[in-house]
Amino acid sequence: MKSTWILFLAIAAWHGTLANSYGQGANASVQPEVGQRAIDFELTIVKGEGYLSLSDTYKEGPTVLIFLRGLPVYKCTIDASQVNALVNRAKVLAQSAHRVVLVYPGRAEGLERHAEQFLASRKLPEPLVIVRDDDMNIVNQWGLRWDSPRETAYPATFVLDQYGRIAWKKVSRSHAERSSIEEILKELRKL
Repeated sequence: MKSTWILFLAIAAWHGTLANSYGQGANASVQPEVGQRAIDFELTIVKGEGYLSLSDTYKEGPTVLIFLRGLPVYKCTIDASQVNALVNRAKVLAQSAHRVVLVYPGRAEGLERHAEQFLASRKLPEPLVIVRDDDMNIVNQWGLRWDSPRETAYPATFVLDQYGRIAWKKVSRSHAERSSIEEILKELRKL
């Protein structure tokens, strides 16, 4: 009986270590995998009117979904660099993607103001659009919550087909190592 308890505790400890190594607690959602249908959402468009429905978006054509770090406690310069790269290649992206959705997560209090400051006076060119994830509800549903001090979400990119299936994903476990434009375009061309 004692050896059974020791084995049980060892397995439970291993599972806890595995979950913590991914920054997820026992109640965290599991990330959708390639081949699975994307978890739908409807989020407020930053500096725009209305909401964006993910399912309505991908029905119109291939969609790239990019989770930024948003506003953990400070403005993320790598987020800014990634968005600048997307803006610079927007015309090329528009040839393969119906929409590139940027998710800006953070605590709801003040997030609208911070998201607008992140964009500054810039208007995103088609096919880019940025939406707010107040209180990181979608980040949590997608299993991307970086549950550490001064963090919000793991930077992640998902390429969705017109049926909402995930064709490709890349999730970074650091601030860097994000998807490149070339990687995204290569995966879009496969659809």
